[in-house]
Amino acid sequence: MGESNFAAARRTLVKRDLRGHGVSDEAVLQAFADVPRERFVSAAQQGAAYDNLPLPIGLGQTISQPLIVAIMCEALKLSPNARVLEIGTGSGYAAAILARLAREVFTLERHAELAETARMRLAELGYENVHVRRGDGTLGWVEAAPFDAIVVAASGTTIPTALLRQLTIGGRLVIPVGEHGGAQQLKCVIRRGEDEFETEDLGPVRFVPLIAGDETDE
Repeated sequence: MGESNFAAARRTLVKRDLRGHGVSDEAVLQAFADVPRERFVSAAQQGAAYDNLPLPIGLGQTISQPLIVAIMCEALKLSPNARVLEIGTGSGYAAAILARLAREVFTLERHAELAETARMRLAELGYENVHVRRGDGTLGWVEAAPFDAIVVAASGTTIPTALLRQLTIGGRLVIPVGEHGGAQQLKCVIRRGEDEFETEDLGPVRFVPLIAGDETDE
């Protein structure tokens, strides 16, 4: 596929799979129209880059379904000046979307290989406001905190306290909660006060597990 074909596929994705399924934030929709998802998958997967499906990226990880990424981004209600923490860089695609919506993006990935590949890919594409680091996502990024928004691309049975504490007052945390291979619910947690949090359910999802610690299967 040539660039014009990819651009047409992006427009179709936005119209049919995002707007057509209730995503209405124009900034989010424009970000999906701008970011080349084909650059975040292998050459063998590029023909499927604009299918509304997760795709494998190696090491047992996936690039998430575009609709789910859009729903998560919309739920964050980002302002152009927002500082965002992403847990689970993966291919770097969601970080690129976030970079179009926020002032600064900090993204953590537990797999060194994926972190380095995402860092190089994002740099090549000119995303200078994204900072990539390998680390334990359950601990967050203390030195860069607090964050106006945190998004987690892996499911845990509980919400890590460290992430809640790294939110600004009024900040939003979007995270899937549930057992790996079992029922998971996407939740949005809003920090209303120092020790006051409000939780909204955003619907059922399926994500890879959120794993504490720095050890990986590489």
